Formats: sequence, C-alpha cells, structure tokens
Amino acid sequence: MFADHAKIFIKSGKGGDGHVSFRRELFVAAGGPDGGDGGKGGDIIFQVDKGLNTLSDFRHSRKYQAEPGEEGGKRNCHGKDGQDLIIKVPEGTVIRDADSGGIIADMSGDHQRVTVLHGGRGGKGNARYATSTMQVPKYAQPGQDARELWVTLELKMIADVGLVGYPNVGKSTLLSVISNARPKIANYHFTTIQPNLGVVDFPDGGGFVVADIPGLIDGAAQGVGLGHDFLRHIERTRLLVHVIDAAGTEGRNPAEDIRKINRELASYSEKLASLPQIIAANKLDVLTAEETDIAVQLLREELGSEEYEIYPISAATGMGIPELLNVIRQKLGSMEQAPVIFEQEFFPEEFTDRPDEPYTVQKNEDGSYSLEGPRIERMLGYTNLDSEKGFLFFQNFLKENGILDELVALGIEDGDTVRLYGHEFEYYK
Repeated sequence: MFADHAKIFIKSGKGGDGHVSFRRELFVAAGGPDGGDGGKGGDIIFQVDKGLNTLSDFRHSRKYQAEPGEEGGKRNCHGKDGQDLIIKVPEGTVIRDADSGGIIADMSGDHQRVTVLHGGRGGKGNARYATSTMQVPKYAQPGQDARELWVTLELKMIADVGLVGYPNVGKSTLLSVISNARPKIANYHFTTIQPNLGVVDFPDGGGFVVADIPGLIDGAAQGVGLGHDFLRHIERTRLLVHVIDAAGTEGRNPAEDIRKINRELASYSEKLASLPQIIAANKLDVLTAEETDIAVQLLREELGSEEYEIYPISAATGMGIPELLNVIRQKLGSMEQAPVIFEQEFFPEEFTDRPDEPYTVQKNEDGSYSLEGPRIERMLGYTNLDSEKGFLFFQNFLKENGILDELVALGIEDGDTVRLYGHEFEYYK
C-alpha cells in the first residue's frame, strides 16, 4: 500500500553510567580508584534508501529506540558505546517535529544521511575525579539521559513537472503516453488514488521527471477529500502542466476548472501559486478540427486577460504531444536546475537539552528556602552532595545560573536551611 505520511516516536540511547571501584591487588592495602567511563548512547540516524518509494513500513512500526551505552567497569574499563539506529526512508522525505511542525531535515539532495537525535554521553568513572587532595573519590557521573521526540514523516515527491487538474481529465493517460510510467487508467473519477512518477526521455539525450498528482477537488487546500495528501507532492516541482477537459465531456466549464484549481493551489501555498504553468487542453480527439479551433478560441476568450499558454492535445491519439514536450523541455532548460530543498526550522538538540528550563526559588513559611525545577533535579543526578567536591560542583552550578543571587534577593542569611528534592543543607556565603 502506498503511504506518504507517518508519525513515529524516536529515542536515542542513554549514556552509560560511570563506575565506582578501587584497585585491589595483593600486598596493596588501599589501591586507587579505577572506575571506568560509561559508553555513549546510540544516535538516531535517518538515511535515504533509493529502493524505497513509500512510507508504508512506518504504518506497522511506530517506535524506534537506539541502544543505550554500557556502564563503565573495574580496572578503568570503558563501557561499550550503544549501537546507532539507522532509519531508512525514501528520497524526498521531510522530517518534522510533530508538535511544532518545524522541519528537522529534508532527506533529498546532499542530505542522504542525517543524525536527528544524538545519544547521551557516557558518565565519567571515579578514576576521573582523583586529585592530590581527593585521592579516594567515591562517586561517579551518571550517563546523560536519552533524547526523545515524536516526529512526522512526509514524502514529497521529487519531480520537475507536476500534472494537475480535475479528476478524469486524462492526466494518467498523458503520463503513460509520454513516459515509462504505467498508472491505472479507467473512465471514472478518482482512478488515481496515489501520485505516480514517470521519466520522459528524448532521443538526443536529456529528459525530465513528471508527477501525476491525483485529481484535485474544491476544498482540497483545506483537506477536503485527500487534498493535503495530494498537494504536498507538487511542492518540489518547477513547472505545472494544468490538464483540462477542453471538449467538455464531463459537462464542466474548462476555464472555470482552471480558476478553481488555481484557487486551491494558492490557498495551500503561495509558492505553488507562483509556479510557472501551462495549459494542456486535452480530449480534443472527440472534436473535429474546426470544433477544436473553436474550443481553444473560446477558452482563450473566457480566460480573458489571464496569461496562459494553451496547447491543444489528445493523450489518447498523441495529437500535439511532441509540441507540448518540447515546450516543457525548453521552459525547464531556462529555469534553475537546483532541486527544491526545504530548510531546517527545528533543532532537536536545542529543544531536548532545554538549557533555559524554568525553575522556582521560594521562601517557605518556616523560614527555610526551596529550589525546584527539572534542570536542578537532573543536576542532582550528576552530583554526589555527600562529597566535598560534589557539593562544591553543585554550588557552582547554582551560582552560574543565578540561583544563589535569587536566594540572596529573597533575604537568605548564613545558617538558613535550603531544601531541594529530599536534600537539606545550610546556607553560608
């Protein structure tokens, strides 16, 4: 089954904890610290797989987690790093933060392999903390927490030309005639329920890629029908070919069809509305040569001052197809060749690290003071308050983040009690 949208949960590996141990040897009464560092947690990496053209695999598997780093060991043994998790996606997949919608990575062009979440660093073993004044450190650093995120995956096809138009106007037939694509074709609405790609080759070399976008309807930009699912695939194209039923076999006004579809494009994206566009007036094989001239002339008159290049064709008989392809080739040749790449808008490291997380500093009714906040709580996990060095480390953290200044502003004095997450200590300058 074709799928071009998915929502998944990703989580990098937690860093391994540092180890606390001391060297034990024969005839050595008190060996020094030899606790090793923990291993780094695995990264979450997205990688383009040229053999994939759908996101259907993500319908059945929605949670992806990299391997955690191993804890450090005795004798300064470094814990094993966690294995990275590589998630393979089709080229053209756009990865977004599920909450904000911001783009994290566009898996196209040079972006064939992107690390989205880094694994937690490993904690330092107690051997790292040995100094001339602290020869028997009894604490080690915990590994850094894993990072996690809900992301959405959107497959935006990479094509030079997008075929747009109402259902049953002959887009799929046109694609099958001009390229190697073999889409499903039938004489009823919504035959095409998924985008199709085709490559147009020329005898003298060169060519371009065409995307057949399923028929749009009124309200597509607001999600009516499968509007958003279809419109996203036109965003990378450089030229739009608007296919219409110029013979009116469906009983609709071709000029009004053009206006309605263009309103949907503009409502969805200003960029889509500004793309160059030509009109392929299709199904003229049902008319005589004289009737064809009249139909094209009426179309030009109805469109009035709107400047559209109109090319009469019949996808069924091949009439006008060579001329249409040459025009498309010429227009593409005069345009910028660089593919459309969406810029990064959301940076997971900034979000998951949260260096500016809020905290509270308050004075209690009994005269004591309380500190709370997720970053303060996390820092406690890295610190052994029972050791002098660990206590000084935590005190420096409070000072650098302005927390001690806030305590002073609240009127704290020497000897006052400070409480935080089950710990109590007396304040002294």
